[in-house]
Amino acid sequence: MTLENHKYTAHATARGQGRDGEVETDDDAKLKLHLAMPRSLGGKGDGQNPEQLLAMGYSACLLSAIQFASNRLGKTDEARSAVVHAQVHIGKPNGMEGFGLEVEIQVEGVSQELVDAGNAACPYSRAFKNGAKVTVTKK
Repeated sequence: MTLENHKYTAHATARGQGRDGEVETDDDAKLKLHLAMPRSLGGKGDGQNPEQLLAMGYSACLLSAIQFASNRLGKTDEARSAVVHAQVHIGKPNGMEGFGLEVEIQVEGVSQELVDAGNAACPYSRAFKNGAKVTVTKK
């Protein structure tokens, strides 16, 4: 999937020892987090990890997409009580080396119609379903 235009761009930089380093944004909010390998992967677990950040971002994005869809469908009151729970699993993928991700999401407080409409509109869901253009270059 490619984009016609860029409405917003988030910028983040990771430094240090990868999962035991830090990550920060370069906007006015200056969000800065200490990263740490989870205990279940052999780390100390004394900081955040990329899977937590993905789960937070995905759940927030899907909630917003559900609210967007509710406006279109005339169900804004219903969407006010929506709650989105996301789990991001990391592990060895079947038939491949390295690590892979699986995502599970549960939505409560709204009808299946709103869940489906929000999921169809959510950029995170679209990226996981249809792929996202990813470009990695040396700077």
